Amino acid sequence: MSWGPLSVAQQSACILLGVSPDADDHSLRAAFREAAKIAHPDRPSGDAARFRAILDAYHLLRNSLPPPAQTLLPEDQTAQTEPLAETLAINPHTALQGGTVLSPVLQGKRVRIALPGGIRADDLVRAGKRLFRIAILEENDIQVRGHDLWLTAAIDHSVLNAGGRVPLETPLGRRIVWITQSAGQHGLVRLAGQGLPARAEHPRGDLFLRLEPAAQITESTARSLLRRFAATWAA
Repeated sequence: MSWGPLSVAQQSACILLGVSPDADDHSLRAAFREAAKIAHPDRPSGDAARFRAILDAYHLLRNSLPPPAQTLLPEDQTAQTEPLAETLAINPHTALQGGTVLSPVLQGKRVRIALPGGIRADDLVRAGKRLFRIAILEENDIQVRGHDLWLTAAIDHSVLNAGGRVPLETPLGRRIVWITQSAGQHGLVRLAGQGLPARAEHPRGDLFLRLEPAAQITESTARSLLRRFAATWAA
């Protein structure tokens, strides 16, 4: 489908996201996710102003898409339509390893749903006649962004300043992580292939560690839960 004649603002938005004027909703969302991932302020190469511009461009183009074509059926013919997708919220642990979850209550009933490891946000899952769209919640300072896992690690000042190897608890268990001086200064380490596993058309993701000086992180309920959460994943 196409936006039709483009305004100057729409043309600029297409260039920013790298999409053609005949891009459909799926292509537009894929282009937005890739551009937003690169420009996100949490990345060393990120740019907050560009990230906001990408977000504005996405909303402008998506709101300009024409509605999907509809087919009118005779009055005496029953239309077989897809059910509306309900939101099914899961935690990062389930997104990573899979598991069985309970659906939201509908007409007083819940449905048990078996999810595979590597499921992503916005994936659709069917259980009987019900259709669910996956939403992945942040839990204990652990986030899922697209294919990637993000968590925060407390690192000694000396390692952040000079670099070094440190043992860290990750969602995939204990890892010995090499922190370069540059990574310590930028506060970010990327562990390639340590994110969500590959599944269907989804590639394997990465694990991003936000590095914070240990002295600035005080013990809290959240930090204690994070350690227990990581230990559960490693078990």
